[in-house]
Amino acid sequence: MCPDHPERRQGPAPGQADADRHWLAAAIELSKDCPPTDSAFCVGAILVSAIGEEIARGYSRQADARDHAEEIALARAAGLAAELSGATLYTSLEPCLRRGSRPVSCAELILRTGVRRVVYAWREPPIFQPGGGAAWLAGHGVAVIEVADLATAARAVNRPLLERRSDPSP
Repeated sequence: MCPDHPERRQGPAPGQADADRHWLAAAIELSKDCPPTDSAFCVGAILVSAIGEEIARGYSRQADARDHAEEIALARAAGLAAELSGATLYTSLEPCLRRGSRPVSCAELILRTGVRRVVYAWREPPIFQPGGGAAWLAGHGVAVIEVADLATAARAVNRPLLERRSDPSP
């Protein structure tokens, strides 16, 4: 915990594989707090400063059924007037490029805030939207890192949703 902000956690500085895995595992763990639904993934997101201080976190449907994890974390950081240009956003699922519930995607929100590094575990499967947020962000100069070996853990949180979506029975 950071002494000036006891609600914030201190951890390894982003940029090294071990640090990225640490924060990404924490985001996946956070995704377990999401209220389950049949219409959206359970996602956790954590914004971390360049020196390893947690800036903000959020999970899907945290305050509203339409909330995305990245959206919550970014909004909380904005409320703190946090400088995000050196921050890394860790998210259990690739940031969305399109969404039906709100007009602005998480990828667009990330770009608008100045975050220039995103680390995620699981590429968005084309169940609700086609995905593509990682490629779009990369095309706009954001460093995007996929830690694919943590995708299994992120998928496991969503197993009930995935099983219901693949079940052919009504």
